[in-house]
Amino acid sequence: MRPIDALVDALPAGRVVTDPDVADSYARDRTFVEPGKPLGVVLAATRDDVVTTMRWASEHRVPVVPRGAGTGLAGAATATDGSLVLSLARMTAIRELSPADEIAVVEPGVITADLDRAAREHGLMYAPDPSSYEISTIGGNLATNAGGLRCVKYGVTRDSALGLEVVLADGRILDTGRRTMKGVTGYDLTGLFVGSEGTLGVITSATVRLRRAPARPPATFAAEFGSLRDAGAAVAAIMAAGCQPSLMELLDRATLEAIDDWRNIGLEAGTNAMLIGQSDASDGQAAVERMEALCVENGASFVAVSSSPQETEELIGVRRMAYEAKERLGACLVEDVCVPRSVLPEMIEGIEAAAARHEVKICTVAHAGDGNLHPVFVFEHGLAEPPANVWAAADEVFTRALELGGTLTGEHGVGLLKRRWLALESGPVAQEVQQGIKAVFDPLGILNPGKAI
Repeated sequence: MRPIDALVDALPAGRVVTDPDVADSYARDRTFVEPGKPLGVVLAATRDDVVTTMRWASEHRVPVVPRGAGTGLAGAATATDGSLVLSLARMTAIRELSPADEIAVVEPGVITADLDRAAREHGLMYAPDPSSYEISTIGGNLATNAGGLRCVKYGVTRDSALGLEVVLADGRILDTGRRTMKGVTGYDLTGLFVGSEGTLGVITSATVRLRRAPARPPATFAAEFGSLRDAGAAVAAIMAAGCQPSLMELLDRATLEAIDDWRNIGLEAGTNAMLIGQSDASDGQAAVERMEALCVENGASFVAVSSSPQETEELIGVRRMAYEAKERLGACLVEDVCVPRSVLPEMIEGIEAAAARHEVKICTVAHAGDGNLHPVFVFEHGLAEPPANVWAAADEVFTRALELGGTLTGEHGVGLLKRRWLALESGPVAQEVQQGIKAVFDPLGILNPGKAI
């Protein structure tokens, strides 16, 4: 009898998939990383399914790779040889939505946009909104501490996470955090699990903070610039002026060309950067007009301000199309360095220099209001991994980000792709401490081994 047969018997019918072809479809995320061959897949529908799975895995010392919708961009949900993939995508219940307390209790398979839509029925909203919000799950967002377009004002996923229900490696259930807006009892275990990429436990429920939805549609502008540096200077001026945008997105020429080739957005020859900004404040129109003026002062060749919700959606839609447009060009190594806002222009110049020096196509978008850039290194489809010049360019970009006081990842996580650079940022003491934390929660090392740390 195979060990996995015992798991098949322990779980309800249909929960365990052992057919290799079906299992392979759960083995990868959106990276180019070639996955290993998993032993099987558990399609968990309840917390008890997860408990049973982790007890079995602990007994048999089988590695477990948790996953949500598989939209990650760092390789964290990539299966390894002989692992068991644990899918939480079927756990889709919004267990509670409390307008009075402005919280929701949700299972990990809830789609991010679905939670936001449910909250808006009560005049509330769920603030985090990664570009993949229509397909990514709350569990995956928690695992990577995802950011998104609105994080310049509302923060990343960790800022909306109040408490978690977590199944540990041995099957024990841990409740962290609280339902209240404040609380300092004990260590911040909720914050520890958010962003841990499934290496410390499996999140089966989350209590998240909701916020009041804006009373009126946000005001939005799009500005075109002749250079990325001018656009970066405009961002710095807007933030220094205290305009408090709820969204501030930057797209470079290569990204705009990819979108234009796909959807014909009417890209002008002299446009080398586009800045899209938004304010959802009560005086949003006045704030956008101030941002418009600052763009012009910093070299914008054209600025358009939306006059209707439909125009706003069209402008934001340009940004949300960016990654799919780039995927049409080739395989993508997607990175997300983050630097202090004051040095955003210098970081942009560093990316451009690396692209030229190593003859690599790099398409860059940025959550510019918080200094989080996404340089996407494009290479030929079908290659097992990026060629040497792409890795060299990526190394230069990461090194420059750290030199400017930044970090290797702002929201995508470390996964597999960034482990080669971890020592440059964290140092030996931090690595030793993090390995110690891992050993406390996962002494057998079965939870997503080889990822994140």
